[in-house]
Amino acid sequence: MNGKIRGAIIGSGNIGSDLMIKIMRHGRYLEMGAMVGIDPTSDGLARARRLHVATTHEGAEGLLRLPEFAGIDLVFDATSAGAHLRNEALLRGAKPGIRVIDLTPAAIGPYCVPVVNLEQHLASPNVNMVTCGGQATIPIVAAVSRVAKVHYAEIVASISSKSAGPGTRANIDEFTETTSKAIEAVGGAGKGRALIILNPAEPAQLMRDTVYVLSEEADPAAVEASVQAMAKAVRAYVPGYRLKQALQFESIPPSAPVHIPGLGRFSGLKTSVFLEVEGAAHYLPAYAGNLDIMTSAALATGERIAQSLLAA
Repeated sequence: MNGKIRGAIIGSGNIGSDLMIKIMRHGRYLEMGAMVGIDPTSDGLARARRLHVATTHEGAEGLLRLPEFAGIDLVFDATSAGAHLRNEALLRGAKPGIRVIDLTPAAIGPYCVPVVNLEQHLASPNVNMVTCGGQATIPIVAAVSRVAKVHYAEIVASISSKSAGPGTRANIDEFTETTSKAIEAVGGAGKGRALIILNPAEPAQLMRDTVYVLSEEADPAAVEASVQAMAKAVRAYVPGYRLKQALQFESIPPSAPVHIPGLGRFSGLKTSVFLEVEGAAHYLPAYAGNLDIMTSAALATGERIAQSLLAA
């Protein structure tokens, strides 16, 4: 393998800017080819210019007009769900073989959570990074699924309101829908549900996630070992990812089942997992773990796809 794959980022806001810094600092198989925005005065575009990265403030159309576009094989889209639908069509029309990593909840391509199913989607033209809550919690659901059949999983993602920019706020409905579907498709739950809370606390609080999993009866020690191993695997690309406290288990006997909306009467094992995500503070504050886990997961995905392209 020689050289690196050149990538472009569409979206010069917080997520795009943080991702650019991560690529430039930690990219082994990726390098920056262009930063794309729509606001010529944005800090992200100004920073990219200072770092000698090609820029345009004319959106995806501007990217297609850049001379550098000819050498770009992978694009990260850090805009919004609605904008991604248009950007994907423009990119695919201009360069059919281009690879796209979608950081919005648009979900044109398959859901991708690196530690769970990245290897299955290395050849996909477009992969979707689900949501911040999905990246934090779906590995836990998948870890329980490795031990016992999961009937229902519910996640609650609490993020600092300071870390929820216009894109996040505009996509809240898509967040809940996309995350719920991915809990099922990737996490292995029969039924998934997702909630997001914007926490206005001062000082700003780290991202916190709570995962409730209802599964068939299983050995709690085996479930805990699986969850601990999965958390360690996530920390390989998100160092600030950690279990906040010990797992909690509750055995619900068939003689005293509980009623779960959409599921009916349930008996089995209830597992409660409490997570915290601290950001690496490359561009964003440390409390913005919700944004950091998205850019970290996107980098891990982009690096592995670039590695596969270089090896082809």
